[in-house]
Amino acid sequence: MADRNIENDSTEVPEIPEELERVLVFALDEAKGKLEGGEDLIPFTTLVVKDTLFLESHPGDSAEECFEAAEKNVRGARGAGAYAFCYDGYIETDDGVKDAIISEGGEPGADTGYAVAYLYTVSDDGAFQFEAEPAYIGEAPNFMENLKEPVEYSEEEIDEKYADGEEVEEAEAEEEAPEAPEAE
Repeated sequence: MADRNIENDSTEVPEIPEELERVLVFALDEAKGKLEGGEDLIPFTTLVVKDTLFLESHPGDSAEECFEAAEKNVRGARGAGAYAFCYDGYIETDDGVKDAIISEGGEPGADTGYAVAYLYTVSDDGAFQFEAEPAYIGEAPNFMENLKEPVEYSEEEIDEKYADGEEVEEAEAEEEAPEAPEAE
């Protein structure tokens, strides 16, 4: 999944909102665990709704199909406070092309989103070696740009969207998803 171009002309890392940073890093850690566990990394979105994280995978025959499915899912996420879209890709660096797990996301009403990544290598025996800290890649499209803040939706609108589980499946059928790790 590498048919997406995120440009970064700046050398400065912007201040990413705390909740968004947590969900971006949570998605990276989730993807890292899948790869380390020998699973395929199917592109997925993570939505923060109230105090719950929802995960939904977006398989497709092409990178474009995966991106379109993720965008459709997020654009209809009434009441969500932030999202991350995570996939396996690569990043062009000064040292050449590097494999990376990429997480991009945004918050309701924001003009742009952000993309971060764990760079990694794969040893001859198939073991993954990940960078210790996520790297900032650059600004990314924000699929929530046209959504309202969660407090602007009624409880009924939010519950209607997520209570039946048809639109989004809750992470591994847990009643409460684990708290996202603290970003350093």
